Amino acid sequence: MSILVVGSVALDTVETPMGKVEDEIGGSAIHFSAIASLYTKVNLVAVIGTDFPREEIRFLDERGVDTRGLQVVIGETFRWSGRYDYMSNITETLDTQLNVFANFHPVIPEGYEKSDIVFLANIDPDLQREVLEQVPEAKLTMIDTMDFWIENKRESLIKTISMVDIVTMNEGEARLLGKTESILTAAKGILDLGPDMVVIKRGEYGCVKVDKDGYFTAPACLLEQVKDPTGAGDTFAGGFLGYLDQTNELTEPAIRRAMIHGCAAASFTVEEFGVERLRTLTTREMAERYQEFYNFSHLQDW
Repeated sequence: MSILVVGSVALDTVETPMGKVEDEIGGSAIHFSAIASLYTKVNLVAVIGTDFPREEIRFLDERGVDTRGLQVVIGETFRWSGRYDYMSNITETLDTQLNVFANFHPVIPEGYEKSDIVFLANIDPDLQREVLEQVPEAKLTMIDTMDFWIENKRESLIKTISMVDIVTMNEGEARLLGKTESILTAAKGILDLGPDMVVIKRGEYGCVKVDKDGYFTAPACLLEQVKDPTGAGDTFAGGFLGYLDQTNELTEPAIRRAMIHGCAAASFTVEEFGVERLRTLTTREMAERYQEFYNFSHLQDW
């Protein structure tokens, strides 16, 4: 079993009420792989510049992540700078420098096309379709997106959505795409475009899964300290799809358990800046936090 992830690798500058870091290792492909590799084999496709400190992601190699698809292009790595205000729940993008990511076209190394699951992180929907056409035998496909693509490449995004099994996005993006204030109505509208399932991420309030049979909500873990929420959505996807690939099961109970694994993964991510908490994260710690989720959310017969 294996998962193909196509996304970004970045150097992030992040400021939160808990501090500030500069040129921290990040990007959707890195955050996803850091978690999914605890469950299964991960094949990574992304691009970096010659300035990227490759030794900083050696822990992924140690977990068995196949990085043959990590292109190295002369130039600077994609950079993002942002500020989080927890009191007002606002994320402010201060600067975005696409650099080598601007001309990125995914190249799928030999063998990657046999991946069982494909996760297309937040990239141009045209590129997402390029990848889908190269992995026609994937058992499960999932895409993420963002408001930029919804506003500027809506028709292309809708075409891509029609080709995949699962769509994930945050609640603001779902409302924007569905042109409604109701996330349930928005999710039903997305289902009408073709996918079998929509997973809407709700930050500190957890997430909700919607399909033709109804919906299921999963809570977020209450933490005493949140340092940096960057990458939490991608680590959610890593836990969610990693668990599904490990179990090789797509039943409703398995999907619900996978959502809790995703929430558990995201809860670790926010405890430190960047991927610092994920470097040493173990499967035992994941299992313990899964049990914690079960304990605080399980409705018992009293």
